[in-house]
Amino acid sequence: MPKNFKEEIFFSLIMAGLMVFVMAGYNVALSDGFSAGYVLEVLKGYPLALVIALILDLGVVGPTAKKIFFNHIFKPKMEQTPAIIGIWISVLMVAGMVTLMSAFGMIVTANFGGNIVLTYLHTWIFNLFMALPLQLLIVGPIARAALSAFQSRGDGVEAE
Repeated sequence: MPKNFKEEIFFSLIMAGLMVFVMAGYNVALSDGFSAGYVLEVLKGYPLALVIALILDLGVVGPTAKKIFFNHIFKPKMEQTPAIIGIWISVLMVAGMVTLMSAFGMIVTANFGGNIVLTYLHTWIFNLFMALPLQLLIVGPIARAALSAFQSRGDGVEAE
C-alpha cells in the first residue's frame, strides 16, 4: 500500500487510469455496441472521466472507504493477513466509485430517459458486476505490482 502522498498519487493514477479506461469501454459497448466510432467515443470521454475519478478517489471515496473500514470492519487479527485489509478496502472503494461514477456517466451522457431511479440502479448494478472482479483480479494486482516497483526503486534520486 502507498506509504506517502507521492506513492498515493502514483498508485491512484495507475488504478484510476486503468479502471476508467476499461469501464469507459465497457459502458460505451453496453450503450452503443461496437460501432465504427467505438474507440473514438471511449477516448473522447476518457480525460474528463479520469480527472473526476481521481478527484473522487483521492478526495472522497478513498478517505471514506478507509474510515469505514478502520472504524467499523477492522479487527486486530486482520493484521496477520494484510491481503484481507487490501481486499476489504478495494471492495469499499469499488462500491463508492461505482456509486458516484455511475451518476457521473448518466450526467455526461444525459441518460435520463424513462425512470431515472431504475436507469441509475441498472447502470449501478451492471457497473458493479464489471468493476469488482476487474479491480480485484486484474487492475488491483497490476497497480500493486507497479507500486511495489516504484517503492523498490527508492525516491528516484540515483547517485552518480
